[in-house]
Amino acid sequence: MPKIILTDKLNEKAVEVLEAAGFEVKIAWDIPKDELPKIIGEYDAIIVRSATKVRGDLFDEAVNLKVIGRAGVGLDNIDMETALARNIKVVNTPAATTNSVAELALTMILSSTRDIVKGTCEIKSDPSSFKALKKELFSREIDGKTLGLIGTGRIGTSLAVKCKALGMNAIGYDAYVAENPVVEMKPTMDDVLKEADYISLHLPLNKDTKHMIGKEAISKMKSTAVLINCARGGIVDEIAAHEALESGVLGYYCTDVFEIEPPSIDNPLLHHENIIISPHIGAQTAEGNMRASVQAAERVIDAFKELEDL
Repeated sequence: MPKIILTDKLNEKAVEVLEAAGFEVKIAWDIPKDELPKIIGEYDAIIVRSATKVRGDLFDEAVNLKVIGRAGVGLDNIDMETALARNIKVVNTPAATTNSVAELALTMILSSTRDIVKGTCEIKSDPSSFKALKKELFSREIDGKTLGLIGTGRIGTSLAVKCKALGMNAIGYDAYVAENPVVEMKPTMDDVLKEADYISLHLPLNKDTKHMIGKEAISKMKSTAVLINCARGGIVDEIAAHEALESGVLGYYCTDVFEIEPPSIDNPLLHHENIIISPHIGAQTAEGNMRASVQAAERVIDAFKELEDL
């Protein structure tokens, strides 16, 4: 009977699926992360979300590990080089949280357009500002505006479908995708930056995308543009984004991620009026967690079937 340890909070349905398949399941999401290397050696598989880092001491002590399951998309918390060298199979759930992230990006589009966050904070702080804010928060509509996608995979396409249903146009650029049935694809990223009213990023963080959206890229956007990052911290140069907001070159910045998390209190973006922030919650929905948990369990089971361990 394979032994599997679950080190980040998953939906209980995943436990049921694994036990029904014959796994001995250890629920360890309340165990401190620095304690995991002491017990990992007895397990054949592990399922993580983003909190557990499968590298360093944890990997060194995982002498029996055969399969790593990631309940989510990104694999940046897993030492893939070591996994490959040790012939450990790594599986993830790329489609499970697509809708969750797309809905967060849409929420940011709507919230920035109607200044919902500013209105809420100021009225709660000073109810007497109610009438003055009614005049000040004179905004616009998203109907007829253009959504620009940098990256047109699952999440970008899902966002485009939602935005088009609300009357928006959708254009996009993807270095690896030439056609998309929902999005009007542009030949260069610059074309998207220049034309879009809202620019949403859906890219991995790597050497090619780090600080891809910096001073030069932002200078090509409309001065009223809203930049949305629900992808990875580090894709946007935060200093350049702040300077653009300060100078009026950029209209709004909405982000779910930071290059360093949590961000330092000295990060100037935290103190700018035209920014909306969420604490890396793109995948954090009940429905997304359920899909990611169950799909991760199923993919781990399939991996063991391939290894003929079940």
